[in-house]
Amino acid sequence: MRRRLVLTAAASAAAVTAVAAPAAAAGVPSLRKARNRRLVLPEPTGPHRIGTVALHLVDRSRPDPWVPAETVRELMIQVWYPALPAPWLPRAPWVSPAFAEFVNPAGSGVELPVTHARTGAPALPGPRAGWPVVLYSPGFGVERTASTAVVEELAGHGYVVVTIDHTHDSPLVEFPGGRVATSAVPPPTGEPGEEEALIAKALAARVADTRFVLDWLARPQQALPAGLWHAMDQRRTGMIGHSLGGTTAAQTMLEDRRVRAGANLDGTMSGRVVAAGLDRPFLLVGSEGHGRADDGSWAAFWSALRGPRLELQLRGSGHLSFTDYQVLLPQAGIPPADLADQFGTIDGARSVRVQRAYQLAFVDRYLGGRRGALLDGPSRAFPEMRFLP
Repeated sequence: MRRRLVLTAAASAAAVTAVAAPAAAAGVPSLRKARNRRLVLPEPTGPHRIGTVALHLVDRSRPDPWVPAETVRELMIQVWYPALPAPWLPRAPWVSPAFAEFVNPAGSGVELPVTHARTGAPALPGPRAGWPVVLYSPGFGVERTASTAVVEELAGHGYVVVTIDHTHDSPLVEFPGGRVATSAVPPPTGEPGEEEALIAKALAARVADTRFVLDWLARPQQALPAGLWHAMDQRRTGMIGHSLGGTTAAQTMLEDRRVRAGANLDGTMSGRVVAAGLDRPFLLVGSEGHGRADDGSWAAFWSALRGPRLELQLRGSGHLSFTDYQVLLPQAGIPPADLADQFGTIDGARSVRVQRAYQLAFVDRYLGGRRGALLDGPSRAFPEMRFLP
């Protein structure tokens, strides 16, 4: 099951190709079958308007782990937050201009979505305690924007969400001025232990990235939109990740007690945290057929958890059902049969609705101080979500 950590990169590349242009390679979906070429993200349901800002951070304490000649580690993050009305500001694009060209070359006929967030909008003053903070780490080889549909939902319900691009692990990261960093992950050679070493290296880099972001957030930041730094309650910080990002959430919790709760969306567990476990709340959400019964890393991690724990399984889903591609590719007219291997059979819009509900319920319970009943057991409203004992 370790493949779930490395699967995302290859699968995402296939998804990107499917969005971009008619594929030359056999087996890759083609947009020649497209019915609707204007792609749209699901509308958030929260009571608050949303703002967002992309920021360039530089960690001068370490070189880049993938490109040692780069003597500092550069990151792009994106902050999503409850915002004051700002209709004069533009809605933020789904991805950066360079990444848009990467996934959607000129002439493809596809119009990529815009988000529901206003770029740089003033922050909505938080409640007395401030807005809780949620960090988000994407899968290996995937960009920070890959789960915008869920990120916007959390922001609209009163959370500051910080998504992280892990440079040179992500396929493409665009810095200010249009400078681009591409993936520097070495191609496989088939050597024994190669995959394990690659995962360990990526995990260490991602945890260091995340802890640097936490350090950066802890200091007053003029780069943030007006009022945002003071509106955050960083004492209530959690982390969610997909695939290797989920393992990153767990390992970060082991190394940094500032993260109070975490969730892993369909990623095989790795790192010291598997045996060490955690004493704070943790959520495991698997795709169809992925759980403790068939993933030894989940079974070992589960047995080492000492805090509140919950394992769920989303019926009919695939590994990439935890990304925006599940709703965007069908809009582009890609036939369901071409998507089933990585996205399962669940309707993409329905999948987003279910995931939004459970991820929001989790952060509400352990960060937001709102204890609903959704996590207590199966729900008639969401029969797709299976509770595993």
